[in-house]
Amino acid sequence: MEGQEYLNQISASNRPVKKSKVSSLLSSKLFLGGLAALVALIIIIIIGSILSGNKGGEKNNCYRLYLHLAATAEVIEDYQNDIKSSDLRANAASLKGVLTNTNKDLTGYLTEKYEFKEKDIDKNFIAEANTSKDGLEAELFEAKINGNLDRIFAHKMAYEISLIATEENQILRSANNDTLKELLTKSYGSLDSLYNSFNDFSETK
Repeated sequence: MEGQEYLNQISASNRPVKKSKVSSLLSSKLFLGGLAALVALIIIIIIGSILSGNKGGEKNNCYRLYLHLAATAEVIEDYQNDIKSSDLRANAASLKGVLTNTNKDLTGYLTEKYEFKEKDIDKNFIAEANTSKDGLEAELFEAKINGNLDRIFAHKMAYEISLIATEENQILRSANNDTLKELLTKSYGSLDSLYNSFNDFSETK
């Protein structure tokens, strides 16, 4: 009897272990092929989203830049005659010229590539630009009343230059069009040259 039990134990230990259905499924060629196809599809979707996002991103970023350039030029127009310092007044005129020329070139590019019309700009972009402009106007108006317009104007224009330069650089990083790159590079260089004139301004000079 003991011998029979011993033989039964040996027989049981030598039986092949049944693979679970889950293990068989995971190792099947059909499953692995399907998984590879799914991963490839996900990658294609992600790449497509990035590419389409870049196109929409460039257009929207250019529209925002267009609005920012126009608004800042208008603010300069409103206050440059009230500036006491002749040097600061001259720098303001130079900055306005850079912003106006850049916007003219940018409008040409947008018209050619996207059939640009101002009425087509997202209303949210316009609202954001108007809010920023109103805030800047309010600060400069208060500075004018308090008799320190020159100092505040110089400080605010240095800040606006840094914001605009950052926007231009963001567009440049993903730009593929030579015309767009050329006009933004030119504008960026001009703004960089003017920045210190405003940032280092002192009424005591």
